[in-house]
Amino acid sequence: SFGCYVDGAGDASFTTSSIRSTNYTFSESPLYSQTPPTSSSSFYEATPSSSDSDIAAAVTSLPVTLATTGSNSSVSSAGGGGGYIMAGGYILGGGALGGQSYSSPNSRAPPATVQWLCDNYEGAEGVSLPRCTLYYHYLLHCQEQKLEPVNAASFGKLIRSVFVGLRTRRLGTRGNSKYHYYGLRIKSGSPLLRLMDEQQHMAMRQQPLSQKSRYGCKSTQFLGEHKYHLLSLVHQNLASAVCKKCMLLMFSCIEASKSLPEFVSIDLQNRPLPEGILSEHLTAFQTLYREHCEAVLDVMVNLQFPLVETLWKSFWRFSQSTDNESLNLHNESEKRLPKSCLVLLCKFEPVLEWTKACDNLLYQTLVEILISDVLRPIPSALTQAIRNFAKSLENWLTNALMNIPEEMVRVKVVCVCSFSQTLRRYTSLNHLAQAARAVLQNSAQINQMLSDLNRVDFTNVQEQASWVCQCEDRMVQRLEQDFKITLQQQKSLEQWATWLDGVVSQVLKPYEQNPGILPKAAKIFLLNWSFYSSMVIRDLTLRSAASFGSFHLIRLLYDEYMYYLIEHRVAQAKGETPIAIMGEVLYELNDLDNARASGIPV
Repeated sequence: SFGCYVDGAGDASFTTSSIRSTNYTFSESPLYSQTPPTSSSSFYEATPSSSDSDIAAAVTSLPVTLATTGSNSSVSSAGGGGGYIMAGGYILGGGALGGQSYSSPNSRAPPATVQWLCDNYEGAEGVSLPRCTLYYHYLLHCQEQKLEPVNAASFGKLIRSVFVGLRTRRLGTRGNSKYHYYGLRIKSGSPLLRLMDEQQHMAMRQQPLSQKSRYGCKSTQFLGEHKYHLLSLVHQNLASAVCKKCMLLMFSCIEASKSLPEFVSIDLQNRPLPEGILSEHLTAFQTLYREHCEAVLDVMVNLQFPLVETLWKSFWRFSQSTDNESLNLHNESEKRLPKSCLVLLCKFEPVLEWTKACDNLLYQTLVEILISDVLRPIPSALTQAIRNFAKSLENWLTNALMNIPEEMVRVKVVCVCSFSQTLRRYTSLNHLAQAARAVLQNSAQINQMLSDLNRVDFTNVQEQASWVCQCEDRMVQRLEQDFKITLQQQKSLEQWATWLDGVVSQVLKPYEQNPGILPKAAKIFLLNWSFYSSMVIRDLTLRSAASFGSFHLIRLLYDEYMYYLIEHRVAQAKGETPIAIMGEVLYELNDLDNARASGIPV
């Protein structure tokens, strides 16, 4: 069975019933836990062979001495060099820690991991490396190599078996001390050195904004000093709820370098300003709103989601607090733009249009920061944090806009609902992608899928579908053959995504010069794609195909990814953001609901 998110039913995982004896279970690889070994076996139990010797010799260019050992015996390296334990019980001489005996630990590791350790770290006196940093590097290595990581304790045993004689020290000031491996450092030519610099940069981003303002003094003044205290508290709460290793992984997955695009000026459309509003008020609103959006972006980059509600309440002057700091912030905002003027501007049509455009730009930027690649694996902690944030957005905003005119409330709520739905759709798509990745990497399942697909009567499928879809026979046959060839070649998920993108380009190419027609053509293609895939799934069901579960999962993913591609092509054709395109749909639905409520026929 496989789990997938279903909107409208909370974030529960729904498990399909057992359809065939062969199911495909997907779950994220556990990062910090591992089933204890059933026996105390040697590091690697394989009998020494010439291939093992080749692997051991390839790890380092230093002269080595190889010796074999039984599961419980100990071996001393020749030459007095530090020992590296390799597959088959080999010990590799050379290093700065001195030769010592080795008795096999309970943990196991692939030769690639041992080689990675030897390539990137070395023993050295008088230096140390944080234990958590080393484990974080190991997690990234496992992610790149598609390996299942062991827990921190088992990894510690592996480190001590590779770098024999390594010591542990607790270093740092009182209350902030951490365990370090003493006598170990990163090699000078290792790419991990650059990663260390990036970690320091991320650590700077996690500081309160009073210490490091992303957008200078204006954002600083807008937030107010008491907001910095809240920033610090929220981040501390987040860090206490999520382990530091998870936090590092979460920060490494977001596109933090992206900045907020410039906003256009308000187009008055030759309309006079509302009574009581001066051009200075209009300018002040634009400046304040830009600073507000920059502050929202700043807290989102730092994954401090709860502060978005605080920023909204602060900008729209909703405050139930009577402390001096809140009053001072309110008075400062009143000096720059009185609330009476803010309320009048919220009814002015050019301001409403400008605000909608700014929100669409802001939310599109936030989506690209949080989910820069919908197919790339995202830590489950970050996925859940994003989904919880998305579910809270509408309530937060409506509470902050309690005393704001209905015209502005409608604009703001539609934009934020589009943002919320996009986040939830993209996280669901990402979840499906990781489930499908496991299927696409399984050669046996791919062969079974190909065998079952060749039994499908595509002629019959085309005859039934043509009455509804009216697609060209040549186009359908070409897609069928391309799909089978791509499946036979056992392409990766990313290669499948490229193929799907090519299909969309091929179908929409005749409409590229006519942006007015392209959106409708794209929607029709999306409906046709869904109808054809349903017909194929129906045929597989009637034939009791052994690979039905795999096809069902792949179909869900490809339908969602097609929707994602079409959404972006339509946005590109219209010169708008995908968030704005989804917002148009919500506006239309909202208008229909209002018409029905008023008794107007629709």
